[in-house]
Amino acid sequence: MTPPVVVHPPSSSGGRRVTAHAEILGLAHSREDVVEFLRRAGLPPEHIKLDDENLIEWRGGGSDVWE
Repeated sequence: MTPPVVVHPPSSSGGRRVTAHAEILGLAHSREDVVEFLRRAGLPPEHIKLDDENLIEWRGGGSDVWE
């Protein structure tokens, strides 16, 4: 099963698109941006675990790849 949140591969202009259930949340330039997008989408900060494979699928590199 695909996790509800997808962080897409880095774009050529910088940043990574973040989607939740196919809805675009924004263009992240850091791990902190991903956390903020998920917080704004209603996920409590204490439930946001960037390494949780059941929550987030990182495409084109892990949470340390931004370019």
